Amino acid sequence: MENKPNGRLLTLSEFRRELGIPLVLAKKLIVWGEVEAVWAIDGTLRIAGAEVLKARALIGNPWTKAKLFVKALGPGLITGASDDDPGGIGTYSAVGAKFGLGMLWMAPWLLPMMIAVQEACARIGIVTNKGLAAVLKENYKRRLVLGTVMLLIIANVINIGADLGAMAASLEMITGVDYYLGAIFFAVLIIALEVFVKYHVYVRFLKWLTLSVFAYIITGIIIRPDWSEVFSYAIIPRISFSNDYLFAMVAVFGTTITPYLFFWQASEEVEDGKMEKRTNGHLPSLSTRIAKMRKDVNFGMLLANVVFFFIVITTASTLFKSGITEIESAEQAALALRPIAGDNAYLLFALGIIGTGLLAIPVLAGSGAYAISEVMKWNNGLEEKFFQARNFYVVIAISILVGLSLNLFHINPITALYWSAFINGVIALPLLAVIMVVGNNKKIMGKETNPGWVSFFGWLSVVLMIAVAILSIILYFVSR
Repeated sequence: MENKPNGRLLTLSEFRRELGIPLVLAKKLIVWGEVEAVWAIDGTLRIAGAEVLKARALIGNPWTKAKLFVKALGPGLITGASDDDPGGIGTYSAVGAKFGLGMLWMAPWLLPMMIAVQEACARIGIVTNKGLAAVLKENYKRRLVLGTVMLLIIANVINIGADLGAMAASLEMITGVDYYLGAIFFAVLIIALEVFVKYHVYVRFLKWLTLSVFAYIITGIIIRPDWSEVFSYAIIPRISFSNDYLFAMVAVFGTTITPYLFFWQASEEVEDGKMEKRTNGHLPSLSTRIAKMRKDVNFGMLLANVVFFFIVITTASTLFKSGITEIESAEQAALALRPIAGDNAYLLFALGIIGTGLLAIPVLAGSGAYAISEVMKWNNGLEEKFFQARNFYVVIAISILVGLSLNLFHINPITALYWSAFINGVIALPLLAVIMVVGNNKKIMGKETNPGWVSFFGWLSVVLMIAVAILSIILYFVSR
């Protein structure tokens, strides 16, 4: 029997349970003015029964409910989805084609580490109301931080170039549009959107682009894999101590736990706070912001991980089993799928590359711009107008244009991706260690230091990445 709210005032938790919706959406319905709430004497929000009926009518349509839930999510969703950029898709495709399901275990086993690292970064942004680079600059030598930021920008630019190349190649496969014209078109479009569209509008565009990653989940279902075999490989790690396997592990680590996401997550929590303050006149409490962030980050990282999972399933079940084991790019994976899995899977895979590129390149360019602006004390933020944050936007534009030039000057995008993965790996290890130290520093974080599970999985990711990298280097020299 359906519960009927009586005349009493409901708490936020009761309101959420009454409607069967996540807490983050329940809060947003109040913030958006869709539901009226009053402050009780004890300082908690209370909602009248009539408002419950109004809210129930609003979310009665499943599509409307889903739309509102996506709208309620923030930086964590965008961060998670942008983790599956065309470079990442190329890496996962290559792993699935080369090793079959042999690396599928990394998806579920990496998930708690991904969540822990991104929560640590988000906490720093929420508690300090500063981006990661600004916090590092306050606690470490400026020259060291600036050098790290420059390496970050170099890695990002190489990634941007590879992503633009994958998007242009996919567009050419689908429509026949010239590769170089496609690359230029995407570069100009993304610059225009980041520079001329304000954050509160632009973030809606990015949220809806996250739907493009579902192309890989749908493709994985279309090809009908052997699910008993899939879950067997997903649960039990099957590690091969060969140079190729360990190198692939480093590549997967670098693709899923990558420095540009550290900087973006912290900076976007600051942006989200600015937007909340402009909308409501004040910032919510730290505990409220952290609770919202956690759901946001969990959902975003889970989405990134599920996409990783399904790309490996798709390429392992089609390309690997057909003897096609050498895939060097995301668009090559899409093309190879066509004769095996059919036009539907091919088109979904190719269109997904374009959608994820449109989502990831702004994050790549933006993360570098935030980082260098914080170190140089430039005004920054996607909510600012161009003349208010000129240097910030110039860094974004230059990053994308230099990345574009990698394609125009015939630099192999796959070679570029390998170098990008290497640089990201170099930057990630010390940065991860620093993030864990900062997140547990009571002078910086006050009472909101990292929970025990965040510290455990965060440090575990550092140890595992170091171990795999060292083993890979040793085997490389031994095998020569």
